[in-house]
Amino acid sequence: MPQLVVIRHGESLWNQENRFTGWVDIDLAEKGIQEAIQGGRALKEQKLQFDIVFTSVLKRAIKSLNLVLNELDQHWLPVIKSWRLNERHYGELQGLNKSEMAEMHGEEQVKVWRRSFDTPPPFLKKEDPRHPSHDPRYKNVDPSELPAGESLKLTASRFQPFWEAEIVPKLRAGQNVLIVAHGNSLRALMMILEKLSPEQIMEVNMPTGIPLLYDLDANLKIQDKKFIGDEATVQKAIASVEAQGKKK
Repeated sequence: MPQLVVIRHGESLWNQENRFTGWVDIDLAEKGIQEAIQGGRALKEQKLQFDIVFTSVLKRAIKSLNLVLNELDQHWLPVIKSWRLNERHYGELQGLNKSEMAEMHGEEQVKVWRRSFDTPPPFLKKEDPRHPSHDPRYKNVDPSELPAGESLKLTASRFQPFWEAEIVPKLRAGQNVLIVAHGNSLRALMMILEKLSPEQIMEVNMPTGIPLLYDLDANLKIQDKKFIGDEATVQKAIASVEAQGKKK
């Protein structure tokens, strides 16, 4: 039966600064490098083997993946990179500090921006140099598909065609799949795979660098789901993500 492992990239420099990152191509912090290494070691201790790997086109995910593969000694695995696995696009919020925004707009508003299903942030204007249509990595993407800001609903809609066309067939063929991506693209995956409601997904927090293993049957029904790591470490990491949108 197929196994699916998903890992949120290690902590980035803007994660450390508690900023909305989105599609800004921010690098890993030193802590994030160590988290990715530890994630790879945890997979190696479980003797997990993979057939194919997916990641985004943002370097914090790509570098995390490379560190994981290095620990697994599975550098030879085919890697598919797609913008559809990018983090949720936070529009004009990108680069802003979450705690400062909570002070200005209230914790509930920041929670809505961070965790709600269908409320997007303020959109970037098309002429804004930060708009993805000006980024060469998206030059082969239909401009009408590139977001200027996204709710989780829009993120899931962007991700689902890739899930159905590229990832599901590999799992149905019995292949073991590793995905290293971002908090919200992985929450979109969890919503689809686990059939979570908008209310349920709002309470899901994905920690950085800790592998989440799904054991699936032939129909991709979940037989088992578990984080691979020390329980206390996992819970502490989840709590840390949850606290990002609170006032200092």
